[in-house]
Amino acid sequence: MRKALEVIALGVLAVLFWITYSALYGPNPLPDRVPTHFDITGQPNAWGSPSAMFLLPAIAGVVYLLLTVGALFPASFKFPIRVTAENRPRLEALSRQMLAFLKLYMVCLFTWIQWSMIDAMRQERFTMSPVTMPVFLAVVLGTTLAHIVAMIRAGRPGSGLQDR
Repeated sequence: MRKALEVIALGVLAVLFWITYSALYGPNPLPDRVPTHFDITGQPNAWGSPSAMFLLPAIAGVVYLLLTVGALFPASFKFPIRVTAENRPRLEALSRQMLAFLKLYMVCLFTWIQWSMIDAMRQERFTMSPVTMPVFLAVVLGTTLAHIVAMIRAGRPGSGLQDR
C-alpha cells in the first residue's frame, strides 16, 4: 500500500507543476496581478505577480522531499511505545505508511489550493472555500491518530501484529 501511495503522491505533485505551468504559459494566461494569500474566510489578503504561483509547487516539492528523506531513517523516529527487537519492524512499517499518507495529503492540499486559486482568477471571483483547511486538518489528525493507535497495539506483547 505504501508504494501505491508514493506513486499517487508523485503523480499529484506532477499534476501540481503541470497546472501551474499551463496557467502561466498556456493559451489562457492569468492576469498581471493575482491573489497570493487568502484569509480564514477565503478572501484574498495579499496580491502579487503570476510568477509567484510557482511558490506553492516549490514548497510542495520540498515538503515531499523532506518527508521522503525522513522516511529513510526510521531508527530516529520517536514512537509512542517502547521499541523492542520484536516490535521494531512493525513500528517502522507503520511510521513509513503514515508518512506516505501525509505526503499524499500534503501534495493533494497544495494541488487543490493551486487549482482553486487559478479557477478563482479565471472566474474573477477571487475567493476560496473556508472549509478546505479544517477538512484537511481533520484528515491529517485522524490518520496520525489511527497510526499511533496501531503502533500502540503493535507494541503489545503477543499481539501478533509484528509480522504484518
